[in-house]
Amino acid sequence: MKIRCLIIDDEPLAQRVIERYAEKISFIEIVCKCSNAIEAIEVLYNQKIDIIFLDINMPKLTGIEFLKSLKTPPLVIITTAYAEFAVQSFELDVVDYLMKPFSFDRFLKAIHKAEEILGNRRIPKEMYEPENSGDDFIFIKSSKKTYKINRKEILYIEALGDYVKIFLLDKMIVSYQSLKNMENLLPPAQFPRIHKSYIISLSKVELIEGNQVKIKDKKIPIGTNFKTEFDQLIRSI
Repeated sequence: MKIRCLIIDDEPLAQRVIERYAEKISFIEIVCKCSNAIEAIEVLYNQKIDIIFLDINMPKLTGIEFLKSLKTPPLVIITTAYAEFAVQSFELDVVDYLMKPFSFDRFLKAIHKAEEILGNRRIPKEMYEPENSGDDFIFIKSSKKTYKINRKEILYIEALGDYVKIFLLDKMIVSYQSLKNMENLLPPAQFPRIHKSYIISLSKVELIEGNQVKIKDKKIPIGTNFKTEFDQLIRSI
């Protein structure tokens, strides 16, 4: 039986991070996403929700105000960039308090707490893919070879028609696949897509100036359609 979840967050990037993490757990289902708490009231009225992933700093109604307004709320996991509301949140009996940007392992720990409260089974290891396993790597095919790439070595990835160029610390690999496929292989909080043609490693950014980021000697444009989400990601760190 699936655990039905609702995301309430005004940041599209934050919604996507939770969605991708949830996809790795077979019995977690994201039923709906809301950009503010007012929208969520109607969802809760019409649908059965087991867990709410709730941001705090939102327009119209804050997460804390929303939570106080519910007589019998579902289980709540706070997802926020603000540490100062932790005590107040736990006084409202939230399950967990996740500080953005949070890892899959931290997300999974919160799910463990929630499913114990719900009385469901423990999560078998085979039902999820840890984001940070002992070896933090991906496998990439190039020509007739398959390369094992440590994520820490990735500088940025550039789309090249039906191919991608993966720039590493010491070399560059060309692989026949889409940039979207590479985006799905990498944790979005660490490897955001900032342009229709570029994914970057956030840890390798040396400078952000105007609508460009600098990684080593490369200046990479920030696309208009990606700038708001990228700015939100930077502010949340």
